[in-house]
Amino acid sequence: MKNKYTIFWHRRDLRIEDNIGLYHALNSGKKVISLFIFDTEILEKLPENDARVTFIHQELTKINSTLQEYGSSLLVKQGKPKKVFKELIDTFNLAAVYTNHDYEPYATQRDKEVKAFLEENNIKFNTFKDQVIFEKDEIVKNDGDPYVVYTPYSKKWLATLSKENYKSVNCAALYDNFAKESFPPLTLKDIGFKESQIKVAPYSISEDMIDEYENTRNYPAIEGTSKLSPHLRFGTISIRKCVKKGLDSDNQTFLKELIWREFFMQILWHYPETVTNNFKSKYDGIKWRNNEEEFKAWCNGKTGYPIVDAGMRELNESGYMHNRVRMITASFLCKHLLIDWRWGESYFAKKLLDFDLAQNVGNWQWVAGTGCDAAPYFRIFNPTSQIKKYDESYKYIEKWVPEYQKDSYPNKIVAHKFARERCLETYKEGIDN
Repeated sequence: MKNKYTIFWHRRDLRIEDNIGLYHALNSGKKVISLFIFDTEILEKLPENDARVTFIHQELTKINSTLQEYGSSLLVKQGKPKKVFKELIDTFNLAAVYTNHDYEPYATQRDKEVKAFLEENNIKFNTFKDQVIFEKDEIVKNDGDPYVVYTPYSKKWLATLSKENYKSVNCAALYDNFAKESFPPLTLKDIGFKESQIKVAPYSISEDMIDEYENTRNYPAIEGTSKLSPHLRFGTISIRKCVKKGLDSDNQTFLKELIWREFFMQILWHYPETVTNNFKSKYDGIKWRNNEEEFKAWCNGKTGYPIVDAGMRELNESGYMHNRVRMITASFLCKHLLIDWRWGESYFAKKLLDFDLAQNVGNWQWVAGTGCDAAPYFRIFNPTSQIKKYDESYKYIEKWVPEYQKDSYPNKIVAHKFARERCLETYKEGIDN
C-alpha cells in the first residue's frame, strides 16, 4: 500500500510561515505535499507578460527553495483545479486536502466542485480562515444582518478582537512533516507566460511608517504608505502580523485601513451580485454617457487634468497607483465623464498588481456613489484643488506627466464646472426616475 499523503493547496497564501491551513495540514499525522495550481480558468484571460503571474512564480520559487532545505519541494500544476485533482488521486494515495477559505464568487464555486469530487473519492476537504481576522457572519449586527456601513462595522470588529484572533501559528516547527518528494519546477514559459518588467515593490510595516501613516498616506510624491496591498492580496505576509503591528501603534489609522479591507470582503461575501450590480439599486437609472474616445483618453492618461493623468500613467507603467490618486481618477471617470464605474473597475482589474475583487468593486462603487456606505453622489472631487491639497509642489505630477506645462499636453477633456453640473443633473434624474 502506498503511503497516504495530505495535500496543502496554496491559493491566496504564498508563504509557509504563519499559515493556518498549512499548520493544520502539517499536524494531520500524514506527510504533506505542498501544491499550487496555475488555474487555466484565470490564466487564459491574462496577457502573456502579466506582472502578477511573474510575482506569483517568484514567490513559488522562494517557497520551493525553503522546502528543498527540508528535503521536499513544491508541486506546481497547470489546469482546471478539479481536473488537476483527478490526476493527483491517480498518482498519490491521498487522505485529505487542506486549504484556506477564499470568498470570491468564482472561488467559492470552484471549491464547492473540488470538495464534492474529493468527497466522492473518500478524500476529506478541509478549509480554514487565514486571509482575514473576521469572516462571513463573525461581525454582524445584533439581529444577524450584515453591516453595510463601515463605522459601526469597525467598532464591532475592534470590540470583538482578542489576542486569539491575531495569534500566529508556528509552521516552521513542523517543516519536517513535509513529504520527502522532489517535483520538477514549472517555468513561466511552461505555463505560456513571459517575465514582466513590472515588479511588486517590497512592503514596509516599520514602526515609523505606521506611526506616521495618518500624516503621510495622502501625499503621492512621498513614500508614505506600506505597499502592503499586493502582499496581502497574494498572502506573502499574514494578516495577523499586520494587525498586530497596527495594534502596537498609538495611531489607529493604519489598522482602520486593514478593517476597511475586511469590510469590503464581507460585503462581497454577503452580496456577490455587487460584482456587476449597483449595491444601491436606486442608482440603476443613471444614464451613463460611456464615450469610448473619452474612456481611451482616461486610460492613457491624456485627459488634460495633470493629477488624473499622472495616476493613470503610474498605473500603466508600474501596476500601482497611490490610493488618494485612485479616488481622484475614479471620481473623474464616473462624475466628470459619466462613464460607468464597471468600465473603470474592469480596467483597474487588468492593471493593478494588488487587484482584489472585493476591494476593487467596493472602492469603485464607493466613488461612484452606488455602493454601500458610499460617498454621496454630489461629492465631486475638483482635480485642480486636489493638486493644491496633495501635490502642491507638483513633484508627483512632474514625475509622471513631465510635459504638463508644454504645448504638447492635451487640453482639458471637459471643463470642471460644466462636468460637475452635468453630473449632478444626470444623477438626480437617474435617481428620481
